[in-house]
Amino acid sequence: MNEFLSYLAEPIALRTLWACAVIGFVDGYVSALVVLRRSSLQIGAVSCALLPGIAIGILLFGLGQWSALVGAIAAGMLVGLSSLFVARTTRLHHDAALAVIHSAAFAFGYVVLVRLGMQQKVDDWLFGNIMSMSYADLCLAYATGAAALLCITAFMRPLLLWLFDPNAATSFGLPTRAISYGVYALIILALVSSLQAVGALLTLGLLVAPAGIMRLLTNRAELMFWGAGAIGGGCSIAAFFISYPLGLHLGATIILLLGIAFCVAWRFRSSSR
Repeated sequence: MNEFLSYLAEPIALRTLWACAVIGFVDGYVSALVVLRRSSLQIGAVSCALLPGIAIGILLFGLGQWSALVGAIAAGMLVGLSSLFVARTTRLHHDAALAVIHSAAFAFGYVVLVRLGMQQKVDDWLFGNIMSMSYADLCLAYATGAAALLCITAFMRPLLLWLFDPNAATSFGLPTRAISYGVYALIILALVSSLQAVGALLTLGLLVAPAGIMRLLTNRAELMFWGAGAIGGGCSIAAFFISYPLGLHLGATIILLLGIAFCVAWRFRSSSR
């Protein structure tokens, strides 16, 4: 206990705690878009496709914060849009095209990063290392989080209309295609902002579980956003206080707590019927 209290007095502990709160809340908030859009598996595939973008960015511009960030964003956009293009120009379903492209891209990124001698960094990008986030990383998480929250909150009504009734949204003159691409871009930003925290393999849990829990508890779409944000942030903060004393991986602990919360919510929902 004394060791944990001493750790809390360190600047890295405060930085990690803030990162848990911000990334957890923002990803939870954005997770409502993923769940209501019914694109959880597609986003999971795209999250793994961030790795080749990081590899190419480092290969071209060297190891740096911005090279990895820009590469990850570009890869996420490219894989998602190219799979959609393949599905529209062939008889192959979008999910199948996405599975083929993202798995090949993931393998390419892993091979390149290992060849560059970055095995330890690969582990961090796959499973996350939130304790290694610098102040610059935290500011980046603040910026992307603020952009996502402002955009979703400002356009909440047209977004909900597009999510629940695309035909009605089109009849009202809403730019449904632009909304679709905009939502996809926001989700990619959320993926990238949480990449260092929970990694490419675990970030899907943070972008699905909070809204999945709220979906079990309420039918009001507006409550899903703020409730999912609170759940994501709350579980992330709780994981911070649990993982260090027990010697657990922080990113994995966040997803584990979200999984437990989902089971509790499902049990509560089942018993209340």
